[in-house]
Amino acid sequence: MPLRPVDLARHAGISTQQVRNHEAAGVLPEVPRTESGYRRYGPEHLRALLAYRALARALGTDRATAVLHAANAGDPTTALHLVDAAHATLHAERQAAESTAEALGAVADTPVTPGPDRLVGEVAATLSVRTSALRVWEAAGLLTPARDPATGYRRYTPLDVRDARVVAMLRKAHYPFPRITQVLTDLHRTGSREALAAAIAERRAALDAQSLALLEAAGLLHAHLTA
Repeated sequence: MPLRPVDLARHAGISTQQVRNHEAAGVLPEVPRTESGYRRYGPEHLRALLAYRALARALGTDRATAVLHAANAGDPTTALHLVDAAHATLHAERQAAESTAEALGAVADTPVTPGPDRLVGEVAATLSVRTSALRVWEAAGLLTPARDPATGYRRYTPLDVRDARVVAMLRKAHYPFPRITQVLTDLHRTGSREALAAAIAERRAALDAQSLALLEAAGLLHAHLTA
């Protein structure tokens, strides 16, 4: 039974203009037209649209478009390869998040002991990051090393180095700057790990949500590929 643009839009929860935009972007299979030029959508277009919408929620629009391009071109192997890669990336991010949580707990629980100040290059080498990264974190207000009044060089105290280590771990696990600020603020004010625990819980929840979205998308893609 032919479907109208408004039918696809209603099922997908989008506008008819978005349906046409997705068609133009190659998200939908080729749409035949009547002799008078009207589009004749069918169930295959609805399946593709629903699969794309779910994939976009799980993977973002660019990767979702790539999957549908392959599927609509009759290349299911490439489409499945892209989905497999997304699962692998998500698994790696989950492992990194758990490793980061464990390491951060150890860092937060270790008392900061007195010691000599360090220069930016020394800190960068210790943390295996670029000096430019330390400067970006400083510009964002995450780090506040003092300046040597004679040379103007940054001087990182042991506490600054601890903070830089926390920032490096959280950035590696894709935490945003505002969340890192909350973690550091808690550590500075009270030594509390509550903000850190909350940040880790949020990251786990975000990964869980992405996993569920990817599972939903996989089911809809399966329906599109095997119809």
